[in-house]
Amino acid sequence: MPNREEKKQIVEELKDKLNQVKAAIFTDYRGLNVEEITELRKQLREAGIEYKVVKNTLTRIAAKDINMDFLEEYLNGPTAIAFSFEDPVTPAKILSKFANSHKALDIKAGLVEGKLIDVEGIKALADLPSREVLIAKVIGGMQAPISGLVGVLNGPMRGLVYALKAIQDKKSA
Repeated sequence: MPNREEKKQIVEELKDKLNQVKAAIFTDYRGLNVEEITELRKQLREAGIEYKVVKNTLTRIAAKDINMDFLEEYLNGPTAIAFSFEDPVTPAKILSKFANSHKALDIKAGLVEGKLIDVEGIKALADLPSREVLIAKVIGGMQAPISGLVGVLNGPMRGLVYALKAIQDKKSA
């Protein structure tokens, strides 16, 4: 059991993390065995996401200190939080996929850019395409008008070439 100083340090660490995260997803891991938890942690770690089991009491104190009292209702039972400091979509994708294949994992709620989202919001976030796909779509959208312009500008030239070819074929016949 941590002493008073260690608890203060944990609370400060939680406050810092909750203030800095792009996304934090609260889960109830009750019912998962050690092997399943290890697999989940591995998937999250590979994506650069920290998955930490927290004491509800200390998390309540941290949330209250930074005016996030709305988190209190989700701090019941065993709680683990996935902290993502770069991308809000990736933890939602990994946890949603894992929860679909392991019914014991229960997603409670999430925090995106300091705003509370419910389970449906997390599922919607998980359904978003990846950052790379979105960037590719934007670039493709920007490239389409240019390609269209090139096609329009080449049209008269192509028509002239076809006409000349037809005249050549007619004369040679």
